[in-house]
Amino acid sequence: MSKTAVINTRVEPAIKKSVEAVLRPLGLTTTEAVNLFFHQVVLRRGLPFEVSHPNAATSKALQNVMAGKNVRRTSLDALKREFGDA
Repeated sequence: MSKTAVINTRVEPAIKKSVEAVLRPLGLTTTEAVNLFFHQVVLRRGLPFEVSHPNAATSKALQNVMAGKNVRRTSLDALKREFGDA
């Protein structure tokens, strides 16, 4: 009996590239991340995160951010000065 099983899945190329860019600095491959996800599903007996639709206010805020509206760009140093270096 094989010690591994193969799962083939199709994803959009842009999301695959974005996911790999997030995982790389964490030292994870896509395969390792999928294995972690599957282990968490088994341990929690469900998804390891909440799945829900955002409320109207959150939806509007997300739309604004995606459109670049009401977004203030700043640096980490500026945020530390503004909120204190906690």
